Amino acid sequence: MVIYGFVVIKVSVSGKGLFCFELAWFFLMPRKRRTPKEGSGESSSQASNVSNIGNIQQSVHAPASHSGPSQTPPPTIRRPVLSSPSARAGPSSRSDVPDLPQAVQASVGPQVPGAPPSSSKAITFPRRPGLGKLGRQIMLKANFFLLKFPHEDIFHYDVTISPQVPSKNSCRTIITDLSNAHGGQELGNHLAVYDGRKSMYTAGRFPFSSKEFTIKVAEEDVKSQTQRREKQYKVVIKFASQLSMHRLEQFLSGDQTELPQDVLQALDVVLRESPSRRFSSIGHSFFSGTFGRKILTEGLEAVKGFFQSARPTQSGLALNIDMSATTFIKEQEVIAYVADILRKDLRRPLVDADLVKVKTALKGLRIEVTHRGNMRRKYRIVGLSSQSSRETIFTVERNGTSKRVSVYGYFYEVYNMKLVYPLLPCLQVGSLERPSYIPMEVCKIVKGQRYLKSLNQRQTTEMLTFTCQDPRNRETDILKAVVENKYNTSPYVNEFGIEVSETLVPVHARLLACPKLKYCNDRGREISYTPELGYWNMRDKRFLNGGRLNNWTCVNFSSSDISVAVAMTFYQQLFGVCRTLGMTCNLNPILRICEAQSDSLDQVLNGIQTELTASGKTLDLLFVILPNNGPLYGDLKYKCETEYGWVSQCCLRKTIMEPKPQLLGNLALKVNVKVGGRNTALADPIPHNIPQFSNAPFIVFGADVTHPRPGDDASPSIAAVVASRDWPQATQYAAIISGQGHRKEIIEALYTETHDPEHGFQAGGMIREHLLSFKAATNREPAHILFFRDGVSEGQFSQVVRDELTAINKGCKSLGANYEPRITFVVVQKRHHTKFFPQTYGDDKTSDKKGNLLPGTVVDRDICHPAENDFYLCSHGGLKGTSRPAHYHVLHDDNKLTADQLQSLIYNMCYTYVRCNRSVSIIPAAYYADLAAFRGRHYRDHVERSESGRGSVPIRVIPSVKDRVKRFMFYC
Repeated sequence: MVIYGFVVIKVSVSGKGLFCFELAWFFLMPRKRRTPKEGSGESSSQASNVSNIGNIQQSVHAPASHSGPSQTPPPTIRRPVLSSPSARAGPSSRSDVPDLPQAVQASVGPQVPGAPPSSSKAITFPRRPGLGKLGRQIMLKANFFLLKFPHEDIFHYDVTISPQVPSKNSCRTIITDLSNAHGGQELGNHLAVYDGRKSMYTAGRFPFSSKEFTIKVAEEDVKSQTQRREKQYKVVIKFASQLSMHRLEQFLSGDQTELPQDVLQALDVVLRESPSRRFSSIGHSFFSGTFGRKILTEGLEAVKGFFQSARPTQSGLALNIDMSATTFIKEQEVIAYVADILRKDLRRPLVDADLVKVKTALKGLRIEVTHRGNMRRKYRIVGLSSQSSRETIFTVERNGTSKRVSVYGYFYEVYNMKLVYPLLPCLQVGSLERPSYIPMEVCKIVKGQRYLKSLNQRQTTEMLTFTCQDPRNRETDILKAVVENKYNTSPYVNEFGIEVSETLVPVHARLLACPKLKYCNDRGREISYTPELGYWNMRDKRFLNGGRLNNWTCVNFSSSDISVAVAMTFYQQLFGVCRTLGMTCNLNPILRICEAQSDSLDQVLNGIQTELTASGKTLDLLFVILPNNGPLYGDLKYKCETEYGWVSQCCLRKTIMEPKPQLLGNLALKVNVKVGGRNTALADPIPHNIPQFSNAPFIVFGADVTHPRPGDDASPSIAAVVASRDWPQATQYAAIISGQGHRKEIIEALYTETHDPEHGFQAGGMIREHLLSFKAATNREPAHILFFRDGVSEGQFSQVVRDELTAINKGCKSLGANYEPRITFVVVQKRHHTKFFPQTYGDDKTSDKKGNLLPGTVVDRDICHPAENDFYLCSHGGLKGTSRPAHYHVLHDDNKLTADQLQSLIYNMCYTYVRCNRSVSIIPAAYYADLAAFRGRHYRDHVERSESGRGSVPIRVIPSVKDRVKRFMFYC
């Protein structure tokens, strides 16, 4: 290889008249020669004569035979030549990509939207260790559509609008008016695309670097409400950067490890421009009644749409398109909306509970008035008046005189309107300091407002019914959305020289074999069993380790429907199933079954504790019969697990009344693990398939964070970390729950430090506590850590692995300076839009009868990351709708696991989930972490209900679970 370079010599004269020389060497490393395409107007001489010092520091590679000068990106050509990277970036070219050091490199370039929070360091993730080979080869299709994109650069401009405009739609209106008024010579005849905020992109340079425009937009006069006036805006467009498409080509071909997020974002905006003008846009999704609409209860409607996002893949750049749906508040009269919510006659006065419900539902909504004909001014609701429209009084000034009048009287005098609902409160609009009041019956809800609060149970059921699609119908709708959007005839897409394929990408997949499970037979001997299609039953099988249930009792909060005799009959049936499955059960409670009311929880539990103390006995399990799914469940779990140290099992009234065999079997699975039993385990222990783990113990972690419900802007987020306590089975998981900052995704309590005046420095945190628990249970320290992190988006990868991996290492070091277990950190994602479909429906070798993937289907090529170690795994059998595979992305790997080792490990462990006899959709450790985090939400809600009315601030510290409870899987 020949290395070219140049020397810069700086000569200066010092104050003493001496000459000073400074030398700087700059080396130009050869890069892969970009072969000119026919008709591109690009020649090798052109490419070699263009210098681009800004690219000198990029890490590039060249063939050994390449001895010419370094090749740089081609000069800008006005009309682009389309380029598809798929030929250079096919999966076969990366079947044995070597591991790269997980180095921390200095980040380059400005922070881009959607990227991790700014930092002086950028994380380099592990490269793919090769493609998996285990399993039967099959072919599928994915909802990805390949893109061809131009060689030429894209130009990025910053947009500033003043006065500031809060709405994206309003910003788009202003920019559209600007383009219509100045789209000729002043903008260089370029068709620009705009993201609705700060960024504008063009296929060529504007004839200026920075320019200010004045735009006048017609809008309603606030004071008179009778005439239109023009509001003036200043728009400054300033050149920001020139985005090199060559960087994206290098990334797709594997020559560059850092994704050019700014380039990808620009292409995303280009592809979104036309849909944004036609449909309601929310995030990466677009919604319209043309795709489907359904009226839900309580004034809501579900609207279908589609999701689209440009994604780099091994096959090249592709557009991921999937069907989507969300809920909107129906465009209707406010009175109709309130009537639908309350289901009562609005001519009667509302009670306090009704007023609270209405205020919660209406606050923040945009409305328009209907009593002034075509002059429909829009407002945002900030609250309700404290009195009815007949009692709400304000001052009117006319001809220099003041008059006090009610809202009811004002509308009768001025508009000759006799309000039909005078007993309803008025809507409060404007500001809290200077409120204005408008009767509900003259207001209409503005169209297109998304409903952000949680759906109730009935609405959720209606939504699931509306959106549930089998694979064939979903694929058909996706293809219709592609045709409907007419990407290749869009003037914006054409302006940037982009082409979109209209066929789904073919995908190479593999079908892994089902693992063998260990059970016992009726003689207590271990047997192995191989499930089929991810499902099995307990016929002729017993638990691997049956638990002992000696001391139990029951609290019945549904005594009005269920007698003690009925409850005892149910538990006799349940314990019969438990005994058949290998458990040891005492058929009689140690304390009599207690009948109680929902408001006497504290009194009942105190009574049980008193009796237990007097008898000197401990409680193995507390059974509870609940009337419904209300807050009593959370209150009970909080009391039992954080105050009394009891593990509990709740049953709904309808379950007791109709004890079906399958339900009793599922309850037995939960009861067994809650008293320390083990339902099943893998027949082939994990170390057999992973030689690295053969002689040293390993621990499996699962971690998740659950955030407050939509609309809650103060409550803390809840983090949960679970970890295995048994080795080598990894089937029993302890859980630790912690509260942290509002909507904070990074887990804050993985490692903690405290400085106590009495005890000095104290290390703590979830990692340390779990490692100590593992050592206490196995008498060994784990040499390998498998950490599965749920709920992290791609934009948070760098921050999560930087902060949480550091905390994990510190937690390990706190046990000893020389303790350094090897860590594998994997993110588990379920909230993505990748779907797979069979090449041929009805082929039972690739899919089930509905067209869903078979359990064990794994994809690590074609539509995965161009270089990093990720894969999709469908580990479960589909029940309804279209199966969604889990996406696993390796962010750190000291254990150097091969693709086959990691994929088969995760798939096999999906058969060990304790709550059902099915393989589950994500690795159980992540599933358990999600359950534990949700349990923490119940703790938080209980404390906040208890503190309501006391003027306290939202809690952040979640009470700790009692040590005795931690030993069991209480959260299942």
